[in-house]
This record gives sequence, C-alpha cells and structure tokens, in this order.
Amino acid sequence: MSGTSSESSSEDQSSDTMDDVNEEDFGYDEVINEGKNLPERSKWVPLRLSEVERTSLRILEGALEISEYTDKVDVTSSMYGSFWHSTVSKKVHIIDKELKEILQFISGLIVANNFNDGRDMVNKDQLRNFQVNQEIFRVIFEIGRRYKIMNPDKMRTTYGKLMYIVQDAIIPGIIEFDVKQDIRCVYTLLQQHHATNILNDPDMNLASQCLTSNQDKEKVKEHALGKIEAKKRLIARYSHTLSPDKINLVIDSLTDSNAYILANRHPVDRMIYYLKKYFKPDVEESREFSLAIYGRLNGSCLTHNHSTQFSFVYQSLLLWREIQHEMFCLWNSADSDLLSKRSYNLEDTGQGLQRVQAAPYVSDAMHRILSRVKSRLGNSWVGLSVVHLGDRDVPNALVFIDKYTQVPRILAPIVNTIERIGQLEHDPLCGQFITESGGVEYLRKKILCDYFKHGFDGSGDDGGSCIDGRLTSSWNWTSKIEKKDYYQIFLLCGFCGFDGSFKK
Repeated sequence: MSGTSSESSSEDQSSDTMDDVNEEDFGYDEVINEGKNLPERSKWVPLRLSEVERTSLRILEGALEISEYTDKVDVTSSMYGSFWHSTVSKKVHIIDKELKEILQFISGLIVANNFNDGRDMVNKDQLRNFQVNQEIFRVIFEIGRRYKIMNPDKMRTTYGKLMYIVQDAIIPGIIEFDVKQDIRCVYTLLQQHHATNILNDPDMNLASQCLTSNQDKEKVKEHALGKIEAKKRLIARYSHTLSPDKINLVIDSLTDSNAYILANRHPVDRMIYYLKKYFKPDVEESREFSLAIYGRLNGSCLTHNHSTQFSFVYQSLLLWREIQHEMFCLWNSADSDLLSKRSYNLEDTGQGLQRVQAAPYVSDAMHRILSRVKSRLGNSWVGLSVVHLGDRDVPNALVFIDKYTQVPRILAPIVNTIERIGQLEHDPLCGQFITESGGVEYLRKKILCDYFKHGFDGSGDDGGSCIDGRLTSSWNWTSKIEKKDYYQIFLLCGFCGFDGSFKK
C-alpha cells in the first residue's frame, strides 16, 4: 500500500479552528457523517471480515499464541552461541527454523479445524514445500493485519509478533515465497469490479452514517429506517456491477470506519471542549486553577505561563484529534513501512531490544498532518515540531502506531470521570462526599487543571515538547493517578485503568 495521506478527508471533517466551541459541537448528539470524501478515504478503509475469514483469524491467533518467534529471534548476538562462525548465519538459521514452525502450526490448525479443507495441505510432498500453499499463508496473514487496523484493542499480545514474522519472511533468501499481501480495502474491491462510482452516490453517505449513543428512541428508529431504505436503493441501482452481498460489505465496512473514528476521536473532542469551557487562554482566574508550570517543580521539565500552557495543551489535543481522524492512513503507512523489505537493526533502546527501522511513509503522513494543524493555528506553534521515527525514542512504525492508539485509552477514563461526577452528586451514598470535596464543578476543574498541567509538563524526551514527548508526558501522569487526592473520585466513577483490555 502507498503511504500517502488524504488531506482533503480531514479538511472536510476538521476545517473549524474551534474558536467558538459549544456543548453541541462535541456532544453525544453528533451524527458522524464521513461521506464527503468517500472515494479518497475508502482507499484506507479495510474490508470487514467475513465469517470464513474470522475462522482463519482464529487459526492465526492460535498459532501466534503458541509461537515463541520473537523470544528466539530478537535476542542479542551473544545469545546465538559461540559454536557458529557467524552470528548472522546463526540468526538466519533461527529465522528459517521459526518461520517454518509457525507455518506448520497454521497448517496443523487448519487441518484440525476442518479436515476436508485441510486434507490437500498435508500430503507428504506439500509438507516439505510450503510454497505449494503460499496463497493460504498470504491470505491468513493479511486477515490478521486487516483485523488489527479496525480493532486496535484486539491482538495486543500477538500483533507485533505477526508483523515481525511477516517482516522477516519477506527478506530475500529466507523462504521460497512471498507471504506479503496488500491490505484489502473498500476502494480496492470496488475498483476490481469497476464500481467506484457508488462512492459518489448520496445514498452511500446515508447508508454508512454512524449514529452516536444516548439518542432519542424515535431518532434511532428513523435513522435505522433511513439506512435500510438507502441500502435498498443502492442495491437496486448498482446490482448490475456488484452483488448485494458486496454492496452490503462495502456499506458495513464504511460504517465500521465511521464508528471507529467517532469512538477514538470523541474523547479528544470532549477534552478540547472542557479545556475551552473551564479555562481561558488570557485569563488566569486563581493560582489554584492556573495552568502555569515551572521547570523542576512537581516533576515538570518545562516552564510555561498560563497562556502558553493553554496553547500548548490545545495544540497537542488538536493534533491528537487529527491523528485519530487519519488513523486508517497511518495504519496503512505503518504496514507499508514495516513490510518494505527495508533493513532494520536490533538495538537496546532503553526499553528493551527493539527493531530500529526507518519509517518514511509514516513520517510523510505525520508531517502533512502536523503542517495542516500548524497552518490552521496560524503557525503559532508552542514547543518542538520534531517527530521521532526510526530512533531510540520511536524505533519503528509499529511502536509509533502503538503510541497513538493509546490516546483514547488515556483520555476516555478522564472524560468518563468528568461526566459521571454529576451523577454521584445525586447518589444517596456519594452525594455528601462530593459536596464535602468541593462540589461537582470544583472537582471537575481540579482534575482537568491537574491533567492539563502535569499531563503536558515535559516529562518526556527532548524536554517533553516534541510531538511524541507530549504523549509520553501524559503517560507519566497516568502512572501517578493512584497518588492523586482525587483518585477516589475516579474509582467511584468506575475507573479501572488506562491500559484497556487485553482480552481477545
């Protein structure tokens, strides 16, 4: 896949500078409408998995769970042993052995799942030659990569292993065939059937709309009926080029992407709203609620007055919002960088052994996003504009994409707490505690003030003001949440952690 970004896609959805922000701009009543630039955006939207593909996914996950690939391959040269004349040849030997083992795992699980389907894979000649079944392996690896893009909370313990397996497998001379296949996206499917014009149909926009939660029942019913009618019209209009199943697959995939963007961008939207509601850039109401930070005080590595810190936080959140909006492009760019046959070095980055590899596709996409945000802000940028990629801070595209999938995990629990405090005030058991702690508005402002100060205080690399250092600072803040005097409020509001779920 190419690593280029769709600038117009984000411009349609994020053209406002949010100078006049109100509750409705970021409220739950928002109906996400991502249809204004579907032809371009659909190039990055993965196809929803079919039932058959989901069976293959379970087989792949089973094989990855029992594989010890990275444990045996990504080790220091001293661990390869002294009985080999060359550590390079030793590593190649181990890679070859482990790749064949994972392919054997997959083959065995396919047979165990359905003997009739797997029977042709296990005759004596084919077991010795995986190349005969290369298409099966290409497809099953692509299914795993595609599934992860649409479900970043899944495969959290196996996705990195999958990418490193495919990364090594495509190195010339390792195995006899190529296991890489491009991610199947909506536009690719439509292009194969010469039906890309369906993306310009107004009914496609309506059929793929995503309605947010907490809607009026009548509105939900009306929305559902509208989607059904739009689907029927699309099937009637384009059935000469696409089957009804494929039209439904396209619609469902685009709807999934809208839901993904809404779910991941919504916490950032809400934090921007709260920043502008409770704090003013040029008004420092009191010392208690000042956003000013001072170097070497309370762990801060930066010194900003109230106004500068407000701008620093606002710009960071706005950048995160744009990144969440462009995550499909960034995922595909990361996939292209990791599987580009570009060499990597195994280095101790201070966070364990990491594969250090350049990521030009992701870098280009990030710099376009950053440039767009800076232009929208009038180029009044606070802090550094450095994007770490392919170095000790962010070793490769996989680490980069993992960092920015953390943004909703950090912000969603904070937003959830802020919005549930009001419910606690009317709870017969918690109401008095909320009142004695200062009341709802006081607690909200106290929590937000602390996060906006110390979640962006520079406790990251390069003084914390670089693009990635801002996120590192927020992670540092989350690690200290148990020590905050308002931690009990988080617990009462249902807080259970910032790491998300590691369940399958």
